[in-house]
Amino acid sequence: MEYTLTVFHATGELAFEDRIKAETDEAAKALAEEKLRERQYHNQTHRLTRSGTLLLFHR
Repeated sequence: MEYTLTVFHATGELAFEDRIKAETDEAAKALAEEKLRERQYHNQTHRLTRSGTLLLFHR
């Protein structure tokens, strides 16, 4: 399945967006959290979606 990870600056502007491919929602969440930590975006507003379904959100 394909997922979209989106990160926003405090101003609401797009900071980062990436596509993630994973077999399950849990695997996608783990990959997303790893990418967020690598890029030091884990404390910024971010979301992970699959076909319009919100799977992970941090504000």
